[in-house]
Amino acid sequence: MLNFNLSQEQEMVKKLVRSFVDKEISPNMTEWDRKGHFETSILNRLADLNLMGVCIPEEYGGSGMDYNALAIVCEELERGDTAFRTAVSVHTGLNSMTLLQWGNEWQKQKYLTPQAKGEKIGAFGLTEPNAGSDVASMKTSAVKQGDYYILNGQKTWISLCDVADYFLVFAYTDTSKKHHGISAFIVERTMPGFSSKAIKGKLGIRAGNTGELFFDNVKVPKENLLGEEGEGFKIAMSALDNGRFTVAAGACGIISACLEASVKYCHERSTFGKEIGKHQLVQQMLAKMEAGLQMSRLLVYRAGCLKNEGKRNTRETSLAKWQACDFANEAANDAVQIHGAYGYSDEYPVERHLRNSKAPVIYEGTREIHTIMQAEYVLGYRNDKPLNKSLPAWEDIEQLLH
Repeated sequence: MLNFNLSQEQEMVKKLVRSFVDKEISPNMTEWDRKGHFETSILNRLADLNLMGVCIPEEYGGSGMDYNALAIVCEELERGDTAFRTAVSVHTGLNSMTLLQWGNEWQKQKYLTPQAKGEKIGAFGLTEPNAGSDVASMKTSAVKQGDYYILNGQKTWISLCDVADYFLVFAYTDTSKKHHGISAFIVERTMPGFSSKAIKGKLGIRAGNTGELFFDNVKVPKENLLGEEGEGFKIAMSALDNGRFTVAAGACGIISACLEASVKYCHERSTFGKEIGKHQLVQQMLAKMEAGLQMSRLLVYRAGCLKNEGKRNTRETSLAKWQACDFANEAANDAVQIHGAYGYSDEYPVERHLRNSKAPVIYEGTREIHTIMQAEYVLGYRNDKPLNKSLPAWEDIEQLLH
């Protein structure tokens, strides 16, 4: 039987994060967004609430909850603002879950455990100035010399660039092998030759820290190679399964925020002698938001259930990311329309949601990339092969089923 009810633990997480967002994020977001300020104390507070490693096993410092609990955290955080959902997506989804899947025991103890506790912050370095969707075009290189790899290159559009302590960085160890010559490394901010620089003037997610990473002969110990040489592309793609899952969940938060703001405004604003919510074309926009929210959640939770069962979910996660982000962008656009001229001012939050909603349609696989992926699955051109290492199934899955 399918169970569409949240567990008691999931309901508890939802209420906890919603209350936290309403008290500590939403009242400050207009100011933080105007100033382009990333409030790092929020990460400390999330750590205090044991939410920086919500789905990481307790043995590695996490809360040991299921993967849909992570989705709930991301949805509620993005209901406040995309900047803080992005931080959790990168720290937990792209970095920590990748270490859980691919790391050896020494790497899990040294890097994953402090990250899951929120004592250290993790980030992810794949995109380069000339390598986005075309990962094989990356230029960053890692040359082995004795007990070290010498890392040179540049990454861009890296979230938490100035905040993170540890980075998962992808570089060529053998350019002649194309995708099969890419390897993954754990790089520490304190390693000589590493530097970062924030990007200013963004359309949206202005309260988030995003920028560039630079590697100038950075000596990375061989022990910091994640997986084997040449496994970097597989590691990156499996990491994106987790990142896209959290992005899709966050998109539900934008839809929810737009719906809440629009319903509130519909009851406050009157035209032609009645509340604007009485006008059918306004109702149509609200109905679209509600439909988008419910469909997106179902797609996200389906992907989360597959993760809980330890099953490959690349196809399902891709669909959830594509659709939820499109629904969020449409919901934010309609929310601005419902607010009329006021929707064009940051006196109301919907203009920020519209600006923020555009980036997720682009990053972690553009709308166009996911469209092609889904078509190739349908046509039988794409099939997901088993990975050397799978993301661990949630040990307490039986609690969700009963």
